Amino acid sequence: MHRVGYLLSDGFQVMAIATQSVFEYANLVVGEPFYHVENFSPAGGEVRSSLGMSVSTRPLKSRRPIDTWIVAGVNDPLASPPPADVLAFLRRAGPRARRIGGICTGGFVVAEAGLLSQRRATTHWAYSREMQKRFPDVRVEDDRIFIVDGPVWTSAGMTAGLDLALAMVEKDLGAEVARSVAHKLVMHQRRSGGQSQHSEMLNLAPKSDRIQSALSYARENLSRPLTVDELADKVSLSPRQFSRVFTLETGQSPARAIESLRLEAARLMIEQSRHPLDVIAKETGFRDRRHLREAFMRGFGLPPQAVRREARNAA
Repeated sequence: MHRVGYLLSDGFQVMAIATQSVFEYANLVVGEPFYHVENFSPAGGEVRSSLGMSVSTRPLKSRRPIDTWIVAGVNDPLASPPPADVLAFLRRAGPRARRIGGICTGGFVVAEAGLLSQRRATTHWAYSREMQKRFPDVRVEDDRIFIVDGPVWTSAGMTAGLDLALAMVEKDLGAEVARSVAHKLVMHQRRSGGQSQHSEMLNLAPKSDRIQSALSYARENLSRPLTVDELADKVSLSPRQFSRVFTLETGQSPARAIESLRLEAARLMIEQSRHPLDVIAKETGFRDRRHLREAFMRGFGLPPQAVRREARNAA
């Protein structure tokens, strides 16, 4: 049996314990209690979440051996330093555990305990710069869903904790079990650690259903030319009216927004597949690999080959 201990402190994010469902459903998929999950806090007893909900915990001093420790994050890791007894415990228990994970801003606690020194890590994008400033010996990568560096795992904010927990299940029980768990949890997709925290669809944030529909159509048809006339026709607007409304709602021209969607899709294919660049360029709507390279240099400051190399090195 693999024991998973969640280390909670007052004000912890509720989303952190939502990740326990991943381990629960892994047990259902394999048909036996492979994982045993418990909540801990320094003194034990009731611990209140940021939402005000209380969770019962066991005291750290009464613990049994734990294989995986997961440190829950809080809404504002800068409001107060982690409790001294929590840091002392992590310094003792962290090196003895099979692995230790920091969900969202829980990575700050792991870093404060010295367990991220000279390692790669990520956290919620809103606090990544502060993490790098506070812990200069940590290589903070602010555009990753989760990062595994040896026995230390860290995730980006909120729902990225689900991806981290699912990756742990895949490590322990294999890809097929992880896929089945994701399916049962109705997760839209299993995101890899190298995937960006940011989504162009979220960044554009259209206000009307028409522009949202146009963007959804574009993302599903990136291999097409996707002219303004075509997009406008799909949402029953004139090209001139469509361009005006689109720019008003998103702050970008249709052409620039479509290129951003193409870049996002191409980057994911480059990081997560072995497809040749010619194929990726065609699938995402670029004229050829040269056009793809030009767009990457504008958007990321790196050629596609460098992005693929970084992804493979990270893996």
